[in-house]
Amino acid sequence: MRAVVERVTRARVVVDEVVPAAIDAGLLVYLGVGRGDEEADRRYVVEKIARLRVFPDEGGKMNLAVADSGGAVLVVPAFTVQADARKGRRPAFDGAADPQAARAHFEQLCDALVDIGLTVGRGVFGAQMSVEAVNDGPICILLDSRRGF
Repeated sequence: MRAVVERVTRARVVVDEVVPAAIDAGLLVYLGVGRGDEEADRRYVVEKIARLRVFPDEGGKMNLAVADSGGAVLVVPAFTVQADARKGRRPAFDGAADPQAARAHFEQLCDALVDIGLTVGRGVFGAQMSVEAVNDGPICILLDSRRGF
């Protein structure tokens, strides 16, 4: 399971001119579920999202997690995070999970974040979405449950 995590001052998802989810300050997470991902992969990513210390403390040092800062999380399903662009010019998506498995992992990951007390907005699985965000920093962190990077 892979995720691109951005610290944002605000973010929202738009689908057919409707905003199904929006957050103020917090984390925007693009989630890519991989073929063969299991509960352990999901737990790893949940823990990392919840505990990443990327928000400034009183001294301005990145020392606080999203909950410590009073922020929220917006999770956007994005199979393209599993893209392999090492060969040629067209990315391959062979590493992405099938839609049914990916949807289940996406929902369970969001539920797990809620269960630990975070406010979570959700993108719309399978929809053509516009994602609007103001990156704060910029802070962009790559996560990979298989620790490939």
